[in-house]
Amino acid sequence: MKILVAVDGSEVADRAVGHVIALARAGAVLDIHVLNVRIPIESGHVRLFVHPRELEAYYRDEGLADLAKASRLLDEAGLAHTDHIAVGHTAVTIARYTDERGFDALVMGTHGRGGLRKLMMGSVAQHVLLHVTRPVTFVK
Repeated sequence: MKILVAVDGSEVADRAVGHVIALARAGAVLDIHVLNVRIPIESGHVRLFVHPRELEAYYRDEGLADLAKASRLLDEAGLAHTDHIAVGHTAVTIARYTDERGFDALVMGTHGRGGLRKLMMGSVAQHVLLHVTRPVTFVK
């Protein structure tokens, strides 16, 4: 099974990685891919003073930092994985990446916020569900 784990460097992302490790230990044969999505810096002012190569390096460095713990957890579990960094609106990019690259399933953490907090802050998980066409597992 080709599986995508979306991570953001948070504890809930680590739990999603832990879920994938548990699946592998239970005997699932997995082709594991880990994705971090960087929100684009779209200010025209930034683009006046920052060269595109510097911006790409920034996205790469920040993405690698957010991927580091997930990669370490998978390495320690002895599981091969491929790391990816994408730039875009988080939920739409995760969903598009999942569908366009032919993943069988998506695993990601969710903070499990509800009520007013969710309305004020939005929910990446909820928006992913609106856009993705593959099975999704949310880990709380």
